[in-house]
Amino acid sequence: MDSEEETLYDDVDSGNESSGDDVDFAMEIESGNQRERATDVDEYPFEVLSTEEIVQHMVDSIKEVNTVVEIPATTTRILLNHFKWDKEKLMERFYDGDQEKLFAEARVINPFRKGPVINRSWSSQSSLSRRTSANGTEECGICFMILPSSMMTGLECGHRFCTGCWGEYLTTKIMEEGVGQTIACAAHACDILVDDASVMRLVKDSKVKLKYQHLITNSFVECNRLLRWCPSPDCNNAIKVQYVEARPVTCKCGHTFCFHCGGDWHDPVKCHLLRKWIKKCDDDSETSNWIAANTKECPKCNVTIEKDGGCNHMVCKNQNCKADFCWVCLGPWEPHGSSWYNCNRYDEEEAKAARVAQDQSRSALQRYLFYCNRYMNHMQSLRFESKLYASVKEKMEEMQQHNMSWIEVQFLKKAVDILCSCRQTLMYTYVFAYYLRKTNQSVIFEANQKDLESATECLSEYLERDITSENLADIKQKVQDKYRVFCNMWDPLHRWTGDTKPMKKSSWIFICGAI
Repeated sequence: MDSEEETLYDDVDSGNESSGDDVDFAMEIESGNQRERATDVDEYPFEVLSTEEIVQHMVDSIKEVNTVVEIPATTTRILLNHFKWDKEKLMERFYDGDQEKLFAEARVINPFRKGPVINRSWSSQSSLSRRTSANGTEECGICFMILPSSMMTGLECGHRFCTGCWGEYLTTKIMEEGVGQTIACAAHACDILVDDASVMRLVKDSKVKLKYQHLITNSFVECNRLLRWCPSPDCNNAIKVQYVEARPVTCKCGHTFCFHCGGDWHDPVKCHLLRKWIKKCDDDSETSNWIAANTKECPKCNVTIEKDGGCNHMVCKNQNCKADFCWVCLGPWEPHGSSWYNCNRYDEEEAKAARVAQDQSRSALQRYLFYCNRYMNHMQSLRFESKLYASVKEKMEEMQQHNMSWIEVQFLKKAVDILCSCRQTLMYTYVFAYYLRKTNQSVIFEANQKDLESATECLSEYLERDITSENLADIKQKVQDKYRVFCNMWDPLHRWTGDTKPMKKSSWIFICGAI
């Protein structure tokens, strides 16, 4: 251990004499961070945790279990990770089940045994032999060098190798394979896990140690359903909630995201609908719709054919087919006689079914494109308007140099904040509307959507104007007016699409397959 500050979870009482050395776990932390408690407007409580605070949560969990089970702290950490940090499940298995089986499943040696335990099923006899000579030297089973016994070390399983080989092995596992919490013994076919104390003792490179700590911490966060990393790039904070729900949470870095799915906050659309939408946009489903709407299959060989002229007489270009058929009814062309441009069999059931199928595909494509174009338009506008922050900042600094106070110019930044929030909300309203069945409620929703869109475009237009000292007062008044309009529209829109009155989410009727 390099210093006292680097200890991760020391002073954990275990009731085991060896536990004092089991908790050497270096941790690079930022000092001075204070836990931040926050709630959104709907009282969804959450905490923003720094890396140091995440580690402390992990330490608290280990201590809580260790006061009962009384085993080495690093063994407790491995057991908790095996049970995905579910303390209750671990305690239940520890006391109600077969402890020997429990430790075997978690891939650790039973700490209540005395002395090393070597299971010959893990390895061959030759690799288990430690070949110790009379002068106190041993042969390393990896590099096969004869070294003093003081340079050899091993785990509770009894496999011993030189410290250099151990260091290289652990470094490769951590840095190249990205393995942290499940590094197995270096002996062939031995699945016993390397404990934290051994890793921190055998690894000398501080960067490798730090990567190992990050891997352990990341596993702790990802296993805990009440914790989620902030998805913002270069942010090392995590959000802790009291219960899981699709609600917005805001990190100290300023990024707001949905705790349930981890994506950008996407009100009013629900997480599962947004996933369906993104998948629909990413895959080739609409390419298939276009093909269905604009092409037909040859009734004989099923090759896809696109009509490029006015004549209904089609000849399959497949050299092995060359079938003559009618584009309208897909029947053989010969019975049509001289009706080269008008199918006299159009009213038959087969023709009707083919026409209906094509019309449905064309209608589905047009509907998708309607909502997709508006969704993408607001997404693009949001990207452009996010760049307004830089120009607005310059304008605010310029205005302050002309005898305007800092408070007087803050309305510009607030306006950009509101504009981006409007764009993001509108972007997701089109996803919501795409899956919404036409009802009286949907008509009201679309009316609110239209009003919000109109106010957003006006606000965007005001902010893109050249702001001078002559028109500043007028623009400020208009921006503030639009801000009030936005608040009046935004709140009803969210109340009508959320889980609160007057509309419960169960009151919305979605198209078949959307739920």
